[in-house]
Amino acid sequence: MTLPSSHDASATQRRMIGPYVPVRRLGEGGMGIVYLAHDAAGRQVAVKVMRSELAAHEEFRARFRKEAEAAKRVARFCTAPLLDAGLDGDRHYLVTEYVEGPDLSAVVDAQGPLTGSNLDALSVGVATALAAIHRAGVVHRDLKPSNILLAPVGPRVIDFGIAQLADTLGEQTGLMIGTPSYMSPEQAGGEPVTAAADVFAWGCVIAYAGTGRPPFGGGATAEVLYRVVNHVPRLDGLDERLRPLVERALDKDPARRPTAQQLLDRLLGQEKTDVETATRIVGDTWTAAPSEATRREDPPVAAGRRRWLPVAAAGAFVAVAAVVLFVVLGNRGWGGGSKPTGPVATRDVQFDGIPLKGTVDSVRRRGTSVRVEITVKLMGTEGQWWPRDMVGEQGSKVALVDPPSGTKYLPASKDGVCLCAEVPANWLKPGDSLSLWATYADVPTELETVDVDLPGLGLFSDVPVSDE
Repeated sequence: MTLPSSHDASATQRRMIGPYVPVRRLGEGGMGIVYLAHDAAGRQVAVKVMRSELAAHEEFRARFRKEAEAAKRVARFCTAPLLDAGLDGDRHYLVTEYVEGPDLSAVVDAQGPLTGSNLDALSVGVATALAAIHRAGVVHRDLKPSNILLAPVGPRVIDFGIAQLADTLGEQTGLMIGTPSYMSPEQAGGEPVTAAADVFAWGCVIAYAGTGRPPFGGGATAEVLYRVVNHVPRLDGLDERLRPLVERALDKDPARRPTAQQLLDRLLGQEKTDVETATRIVGDTWTAAPSEATRREDPPVAAGRRRWLPVAAAGAFVAVAAVVLFVVLGNRGWGGGSKPTGPVATRDVQFDGIPLKGTVDSVRRRGTSVRVEITVKLMGTEGQWWPRDMVGEQGSKVALVDPPSGTKYLPASKDGVCLCAEVPANWLKPGDSLSLWATYADVPTELETVDVDLPGLGLFSDVPVSDE
């Protein structure tokens, strides 16, 4: 079992969060920290404690109860319903149904695009969730792959209860709230956001799920938003049965997009499909991930075939992917006292408008084991950066790719348990650096170069591998 940090220990040993008993931390994002907890009846729930700096704003406090009450009206069809909201001292918290499963981005990142019945079920399930959300008078505003959990019974949309609250942070700080690759043109232009923006995001999500890439690409925020507003989406490779509907959802004019209910009706070939029926269809169609025991007993999968495996991401609720990763700030040494021998590759990028310099310091081999050392530095002269927004709590999405074959290597594991140090839960200021170190196992010895895929910074191509 992964040992909690001192931060985790102090957080989970506190008396309670309202009437809820925290068990362990599940994830952390820009809005707050999520804990697995038990309610008074012993039922597992997810409790999101909002950041104290948010609660310090009067506008946030005024909106909190109002938006939470609206979110509680959303029917529990293909969603993780909001169960409760409250205030414990100066801590505002939201309670949702606990969903056990990886998020969509983790699965696609590790195993490639969805196909067949699972892609169909995802399309219907997310449309069903949006129909239920919109029927309650709520707009999600931040639908994206990391807000879609893949439960054993099908996809579940989360975080629709804090969308309006996130706007408070944007108004107070001047930051843009949302994920550029999944934002609508009207969001990009600062125009009023309606349910049509969620339909646009649905199109982006399904295109990503079916092709492995967002339809307007990635990169610097300004570049992505320019493409969202001015370019046609890239949909080559998307299932031709879904492509026409995705194209309609991605219309630049929100008035020409179908509603979530119309998406649902078109997908199922029915008139006025009710969300309860659609949820049942999703459950019947969805192929759940195999159990751990089944995976041990199954024979190896033939080359070229893809099967479902549970994959964990930052904020996902079952940590399976493993990496030996140590994180330090500034100029402090690496876990074993070794020093990088690079740099061997570097890149300047904008992550959500924040200037960063990413450097692969070294890629070194010892037999079939490969160690990668990476530094990310916050550039510019102003602003702050929350590194977990890019790499998550553990940075376990950093992958190696074999350039000729495209084979992806996730970080190594020991005894099936993730041996991960956390990315610091600190704001970084200009000049601060985040240093990462990871070990990968069973990397072919004949590989002389690899691609290093770092979330938020993209692919560092043809990085040379040196012997220790």
